Order: sequence, then structure tokens, then C-alpha cells
Amino acid sequence: MKLSTKGRYGLKAMLELALHHGKGPMPLKDIADNQRLSEHYLEQLIATLRKDGLVKSVRGSQGGYLLAYDPDNITVGHVLRSLEGDIAPADCVIEGDVSSCDREEYCVTKTIWEKIRDSINDVIDTVTLQDMVDDQIKLLKKHQ
Repeated sequence: MKLSTKGRYGLKAMLELALHHGKGPMPLKDIADNQRLSEHYLEQLIATLRKDGLVKSVRGSQGGYLLAYDPDNITVGHVLRSLEGDIAPADCVIEGDVSSCDREEYCVTKTIWEKIRDSINDVIDTVTLQDMVDDQIKLLKKHQ
């Protein structure tokens, strides 16, 4: 299982907003430049994150984007699910999916896919943007 650029770039953008949290709106160009992302592509990602209530936009010359909540209230899971949908290694273990396989009751691999899904969800649902900010600060101090 591999995340698409949507999830990877969207998480980078959200980290940038978290690093800037409390300092007012941040222009999309600055987010893109600081994270070395395509501004055009980032516009699409931010639109989805905004629609899902994770970011707010501010119009005007001093406008831009900011987190809709404090960084400690937004998990990596919120961001990834907004951009990628449910995170699962196989279709048969997507949460809430009612489709079934004719071999489901005999399928040993489904148990493995469920364990992988649950492990991934445990990680992404417990790591917040604030955790990422704290890790970024530690990394910068370590390399000074």
C-alpha cells in the first residue's frame, strides 16, 4: 500500500500550516515554496481540506489559509482520510464497505489485511499535527 501524492503533499501542507499556527493566514504560495510543492496542485488539495473543514481561507491582501482547529486537535488520520479516503491494504477490509467475497468465511489473508489496516489506523489516529511540529523542532535543534 502506498499513499498517493495527494496524501503526502496534503500532509506536508498541513504541517506547514501547523508550524505557522497562531501567526495569521498563510498564502498558498508560501506553503508551496516552503514545502517545495506545486502551487497549482496544492490549490486542489487545499480545496478538499477546506471542504472537509480542516482549513479555513481568509480573503484579501493579507489573506491565505489557516488551520480550522489547533494542531493538537487534527490527526494525521483526519488529513489522510480527507484526501485519500479510507486507508486499507485491500478492498475487502475497507471500513463500512458491505461488498463481500465468496471466499470471505475461509479467507485467512483477510485477517492479515484487517490487522494491517488496524495498525495503520492506530498510528495515524494518534499522531497529531502538533506531534509533527514538535518532531520538526527536535530535528532542527539536532542539526544545528
